[in-house]
Amino acid sequence: MAARLVQRCCWRHFAAFISPPSAIPAPRLALVGKVVTARALPFASFHCSSPSSLADGFSVRERVEESRNPEHRVIGELIESATTPQELFQLSELHALNSNEASLIITQLSRLAAEKKLERESILQDERFQQLIGITDAQISQVWNNTLVNLLKSLYSLGLEGSRREMQSVEQEVLWRLRRLTFRQLASLAEFLAIKQGKENKLLHEVIKKLELRWTELEGTRTVVSLMSKVGHISPALMDRLEDKALELAEQFDPDDIRKITLALAYQNRRCVPLLRALSYHLIQKQPELSLNTLMDLIFAYGKLNFHQPQVFQKIASDLHPHVTTMTPLEVTRCVRSFALLKWLSLPLFEAIAQYTLDNTKQLSLTHLCGIILSFARLNFQPSGSEDFFSMVHESLQGQLDSLEPALLTELVWSLCVLQQARAPYLRQVLAPDFHAGIRGKQSPRAQNLKLKLLHINAAAKLESPDYEGPFLPAEMLSPAEPGGDKVTLLQSSLREALAGVLGSPENGRFDVHTVYGWYIDAEMVLNSENKPLPLKDFAAPHLLRSEGTKPLPPGARRVAFLRWEFPNFSNRSKDLLGRYVMARRHIQAAGFLVVDVS
Repeated sequence: MAARLVQRCCWRHFAAFISPPSAIPAPRLALVGKVVTARALPFASFHCSSPSSLADGFSVRERVEESRNPEHRVIGELIESATTPQELFQLSELHALNSNEASLIITQLSRLAAEKKLERESILQDERFQQLIGITDAQISQVWNNTLVNLLKSLYSLGLEGSRREMQSVEQEVLWRLRRLTFRQLASLAEFLAIKQGKENKLLHEVIKKLELRWTELEGTRTVVSLMSKVGHISPALMDRLEDKALELAEQFDPDDIRKITLALAYQNRRCVPLLRALSYHLIQKQPELSLNTLMDLIFAYGKLNFHQPQVFQKIASDLHPHVTTMTPLEVTRCVRSFALLKWLSLPLFEAIAQYTLDNTKQLSLTHLCGIILSFARLNFQPSGSEDFFSMVHESLQGQLDSLEPALLTELVWSLCVLQQARAPYLRQVLAPDFHAGIRGKQSPRAQNLKLKLLHINAAAKLESPDYEGPFLPAEMLSPAEPGGDKVTLLQSSLREALAGVLGSPENGRFDVHTVYGWYIDAEMVLNSENKPLPLKDFAAPHLLRSEGTKPLPPGARRVAFLRWEFPNFSNRSKDLLGRYVMARRHIQAAGFLVVDVS
């Protein structure tokens, strides 16, 4: 222990006296070491690193040895300038290499193989390569930390088998030295292993443990962004720390950093509201020019996380508008779908997308067209040139319905019902017994959702398509699945309390009514000509699967339905912007009700 302490002290004091011939003062020695190292070995941080990060990878002792060993520096420059594997192998034949130099050659071989797409198997089978890994294996303890990390990455990239003794030796050496690696080296190694080896890699888990313990050393936006996007999904504990650090550095992130962070949060389903608010604030304050890819990824991430920031959406929509004419069909579909998920309607943008669809009909696949229609229906958007637009839609769908899978076909016809564009052939296709026979007995959430939409389509066929003669859904399919223990909201309880005093008797009203049309009515009542409630059980109720009474309503009486408008995350409060709600309102009105919106 004492000998090791003396050795460390000697190196520390020795570094203060070593200087180049120009007699540079001691305090500037560390800076000079960085410059020399970066110039001599720019590939030392594995293919792509800035000069500052290179120097951080080397210890004081390594930098001192580098500055006093000109032969090593010359060999390093030769390794760097080599452009073919043969040149590197010749170096190994002409010089007596130590383990560091052999490791650098292997790293350069890996870089060349990646850049020039060389055959890795021929490199691994070369006898001279076997000699190189033999040298590193024999003197593995003498390989510098940064070089060792890059060596491990290179062997993984070249595809050296994990069962080889040399590979296991390098892995074990890295494992032993984890505590001595810098935080940046650990982060770089974790990013590489997460991408190349996957989350099952044992070494990766050890590296992540060290990152979790040393998270206070985390600094710099690049490291935070890289770890969040590449490693965060493996360790929720580390991701928590990264989110805290990102919140601290939020003002320093550029638009591309914000894009990567929001995407990382979206892919991991982490709705970190304070961080998202901070990133949104700085995105609006800086008013940067955003590229098309950045705009697309941002709106996707906000949609995936269901995070609403109207100012951000307005900026993204206005910035996207000039790009619409140059976008690909896939980009247009992604864009409109993300805005639909957020329930945010930008009229200029959606009008431009509708015009794009008209101008590029031949380039749009059937799937892309369906995606656009579904998104328009979600927001109940009717283009200003709706006649031309839907003529094109009907022409494109002609003879193509059979090629769509049942789920997409159901969604498409449902969306056309929302937009009041469902023609008889569409209704006949999905209401035919052969079509819904496969859904009838299934209890999965997806099957239940499709069944509910078929009920809505059936209602549209009965209430809004007088020329449609059938088929319709059988009676056994008209009873929707009961909701599974949904909590009563504050608005529901307030509505019930208010109506209790108006109804006078429980027999004069119904609550939580499931109709044969697939729509849910929060409350219903019948009022006579003097606006006094009447007992419901006496009258026929065609909107119910089983009606208690048979009497028709008396002259002047009317049915009243209360529909709850309760969408806390809806950015724009206009009810007409939510296609599903609009169709429910239409159908219930067509069934003879006076609809009262409750919000």
